[in-house]
Amino acid sequence: MNTVVASITYRAMLGRKRIWLLALLPIALIAFALLFRFIGGGDESVAVELMRTFAIGTMLPLLGLIAGTGVIAPEIEDGTIIHLMSKPISRPVIALTKFVVAASLMVAFSVIPTYVAAYILIGTESGIASGFALGALFAGIAYAAVFLLLGVVSRHAVTIGVIYALVWEGLIGGYVPGARRFSIQQWAQSIADQVTTSAFLKSEVALSFAVPAMIIVVVGSVLWAGQRLRVLSLTGDE
Repeated sequence: MNTVVASITYRAMLGRKRIWLLALLPIALIAFALLFRFIGGGDESVAVELMRTFAIGTMLPLLGLIAGTGVIAPEIEDGTIIHLMSKPISRPVIALTKFVVAASLMVAFSVIPTYVAAYILIGTESGIASGFALGALFAGIAYAAVFLLLGVVSRHAVTIGVIYALVWEGLIGGYVPGARRFSIQQWAQSIADQVTTSAFLKSEVALSFAVPAMIIVVVGSVLWAGQRLRVLSLTGDE
């Protein structure tokens, strides 16, 4: 990891416009939790449904898209990535640094708000808050890696990412039984299900599949992004 690249990337991601993109969904999640709590809807079933459908099913992939593509895709689009790669920094280190920044942003803007929202609704009951926060942690890291890779390999990363997040993760991965094994949000629910004792959450993907799959996706995506940057530096065709 390169601290100079990391600091530059953090400054770009936490600028006026992008920080609001990152903060909007977490604020909405906590606002929903406060609203349900205020109107007396803070029971276990409501907490699980809000975490499952909004925190994991909607907020997490969209934040992953913003953070994962945002750390590198704009630099590729405007050509400033070539200046960065002209420095004596290995391409895999650049990719790894960008990934670490994206993953840390996911922790700050998805994992912590997920825990806070669940805690507002139901406290520590049934381990729902800690379970979904842990699921959001692992899935957020996976999304950061996937969307980082997408930002490197395609100039249309945002468009493709939105389609992936809404169609595959939101529809196919959520409702087609065979596709659930290959959905990151389903892996997150599998991890949450191992922590929570709530009867309202039942994962259909085994933990023995979800965890290795996440590791393969993260490692493979970051390595592939690093190798793709090697080609980019040599050809200058992006």
